[in-house]
Parts: sequence; C-alpha cells; structure tokens
Amino acid sequence: MTNPLRDPQDRRLPRIPEPCALVIFGVTGDLARKKLIPAVYDLANRGLLPPSFAVLGFARRDWGDGDFEDLARKAAQSGARTAWREEVWARLAGNIKFVPGSFEDDAAFDHLAQTLDDLHEESGIPGNAAFYLSIPPSAFPVVLKQLERTGMSDNAKSGGWRRVVVEKPFGYNLTSARQLNDLVDDAFTAQDVFRIDHYLGKETVQNILALRFANNLFEPVWNSNYVDSVQITMAEDVGIGTRAGFYDTVGTARDVVQNHLMQLLALVAMEEPTAFSASAIRTEKLKVLNAITVPTDVFTNTVRGQYLTGWVAGERVPGYLEEKDVPAESKTETYVAMRLGVQNRRWAGVPFYVRAGKRMPRRVTELAISFKKAPHLPFHQTDVEMLGHNQLVIRVQPDEGVMLKFGSKVPGTTMEVRDIAMDFQYGEAFTDASPEAYERLILDVLVGDKTLFPDSAEVEASWNVIDPLEEAWTGSTPEPYRAGEWGPRAADEMLAREGRAWRRA
Repeated sequence: MTNPLRDPQDRRLPRIPEPCALVIFGVTGDLARKKLIPAVYDLANRGLLPPSFAVLGFARRDWGDGDFEDLARKAAQSGARTAWREEVWARLAGNIKFVPGSFEDDAAFDHLAQTLDDLHEESGIPGNAAFYLSIPPSAFPVVLKQLERTGMSDNAKSGGWRRVVVEKPFGYNLTSARQLNDLVDDAFTAQDVFRIDHYLGKETVQNILALRFANNLFEPVWNSNYVDSVQITMAEDVGIGTRAGFYDTVGTARDVVQNHLMQLLALVAMEEPTAFSASAIRTEKLKVLNAITVPTDVFTNTVRGQYLTGWVAGERVPGYLEEKDVPAESKTETYVAMRLGVQNRRWAGVPFYVRAGKRMPRRVTELAISFKKAPHLPFHQTDVEMLGHNQLVIRVQPDEGVMLKFGSKVPGTTMEVRDIAMDFQYGEAFTDASPEAYERLILDVLVGDKTLFPDSAEVEASWNVIDPLEEAWTGSTPEPYRAGEWGPRAADEMLAREGRAWRRA
C-alpha cells in the first residue's frame, strides 16, 4: 500500500522495499557467504529492509533453520561493512529459513514453494520474492525449469512480484548468451530478470554519470576534437585461486572484459540520456556497444598474456601453469589488452585501450581520459619538457576518487611548466562510507529498479565485440609475463607504435 504522506519525488527519503523474501540458491558458496549475506545485514542495519522480510537458503546440505542461521550469522559478522548490532541480527534471524535439496529434486522445490506460501500467514509477506542464482551457469537451466514448474516464477500465481537475479558470465559466447536469455525470459517475464554486474553497483562507476552530466565543465571537451585516447585498466594482484576449473575454460576476455570493462566503456562514451531512468540509460549504452569496432589486424592490436612465477607484494607466487588443477599445456590468457574504436561522430578516430590482468603489481581499476596537447605552446621548449597530456582519471577501486592532471608553473625565477594533480577522494570528501556494490544492487532488485542492470541486448552486443577476437585467438599461445609485472612487453609495444604509453596506474 502506498503511503499517502510520502512524496515519491522526495529523494531524501530512503527507498524501502515492500514486504518480500530473498531466496538464495547456492547459499553455502563463496559469493553468498562473503557478499550476499553481509549485504543483507548491512541493509537491515541501515534501516533499508521492510519489517516483513525473509531470507531463504537453498543448498544440498542436511541442515535445519538453526544450522543455516549459524552460517549466516558468521558470514554477516565477518563480512559486514557496518557495525555489528545484536538487535538487528535478532530481527533478521527470526525469518531465516533453510530448504535442503538438490536442483533435480522436485520435492525440494515443492517444499520451497510451500515455504514461500507460508510466509504470507507467518510474516505478512504477500507473495513477493526475488530468486538469486548464486550457482554455476551450468545449473541455470534446471533451476529455472523447476521455478517454472512449481509456478514460483509466475507473478499471477504467487499473488505478488517474482524476480530472478542472474550472475555473470552471461553465457560463453553470443550463441549461449541468447540461449540463456531465452531461458530466463521464458521462466520469468523480461522485466523481472536482473542480470547483475557488480561493477555497476560501485559508487565510483555511478559517479561517471554524475561527473559527466551534472557538470557543464567536461561536456564541451568530451569528444574526438579534444580527447587523444581513453585507457580502461582492471588490474588484479591475485591469481586464479581455487577457480581453475572455471577460469581455464573462460579466460580474462570472457571473465571480465565482456561484462565489466565493456560496461565501463559504454558509460564513458555514451551520449546524455533523456532522463535518469533504466530505459533511457540502456538506450544510450546500447548505441555505444553497437558502435564498437574491433581491430582488423587482431594480432597487431590485441595482446594475450599468461603469468609466470614471480613476486607480488614481496611474496613469491606460482605461475598460471603451476596453479592447482590448471592443465600443463593450457593456452588460456590471464591478461588481455586491446585497441578498440567507437564509430560515431563523437569518438571517431579516438583509440580506446582496454586491459585486464591477474598477478599485476597491485589491484586497481581506473579509467583515464587523455586529452590532446595544446596546438601551440608559447614557452621555450626546455620549459615544457616535463609537461605531458592533461588527464582526467576516474579511480573505481581501491582508492575511489577522481584525479585531474594539468600543467602548472613551478615556483621560481624561470617559466618551467610541469604536470600537477588535483585529487578528489571519496573517503575524504564525504562523511558516509560508500556502500558495497552488492548492498546497492540487492536493494535495487527488491525495489524493482533496473537502472544499474544490463539487459539482454547489451549482453549480446558485448559478445559481438569479444567473439571475433576469441575466434582469431584460437590456437594461439599467450605472451608470457612475470607475476608482479604490468603484463607482457608486447602490450607496451602496441601503444608505443602509436606514440603512446600505458598510464602508470
């Protein structure tokens, strides 16, 4: 029921969902324990969940509700961003339930359906439920068919709304992505499918839109007349950990470039939307994704790499081929760099350099917009030897903020001009700590806001970029680079041929 005293246009009021349940499939996995359950606690601690709210876990464990509550409590205590408060957990714990069973078990899904129905009488939850598929993509079909068979995915039968959250990867290529899209759209209505890309939940990613469209400062120079190039970097200092079985069949391009980095590129390059709404933003992002061009000479303008044994943060780490369960002859890349273009009036001729890799010197994700040098400098050449390109750098993680680099006179008796930086950091500028990405995205699912969720057309457009590259790379051997380095030497040479260099992140 809508509160007649509440103005929906008043953004100062928190968004609180209707009474609802969150069903987590694969609740004993790393994602649920490290991200989803802590995010639910943090939302409750901030007063952003309705009084009538339930968490249902589904997994192949012989547990009761108490066992699951113990796991959830430990997960929330170890992973929560906000302070621990017993009274908050006590309210949550009263509606934490567990349904044991395998994905092929019809009786278990019938039990789950009955448990959701019982919440109407027990907790005043009138049929509203979101299903989070925190499971391997191979298990999606059987779970979706079970939800369809039991009627749990049907809004009309449930008497409320039913939504599904699908984790990446959204398929393995364009063909499998379309099959997955058809599958979820058959089980649920298209508007109830939430494809989650946790990068879009990060405050600094959302700030790209604020930076561009809330300020008149940048728009006049945000085009090929003034921008020399754009660099998008996602560097990880970790290796593949225990994910060899998954990672070796996927590689870096499919794992993070197809989703995270294509979305960042779209946000940087998109036109201003007509409104800050899910449909308007998606329309503009999709235009960019459809305008991306892959290089005709793939091996000149892309580089694949694979890390060798080396040192990261003072610790000796194994090479990719020495990682547990990785095949000895694996040709899977752990690093990729590519030169892309965006063929529209705003960006024609501007190279977009995208790179992502594991076992790099440090963890960092950033976007760097490098501007062209001034067409004429009235200074003596020796006075501007230390002057480079003006740059706007958006740091997504870990040191969230924005840095603007420009030339300034060095104090003294001569006209020496050198690069300096103005640096804005979230942690210093705002008193409130930024919420975790999953915190924001789970709340958006529960209130039905799809602004930060890519739709099926965006997913397919991104695969149209990656698939031709994957086909060209088939059978090729990745370039080696030592753990703790910024990728293969060939990646530096790719930019050097055009008179550019990777920004030292």
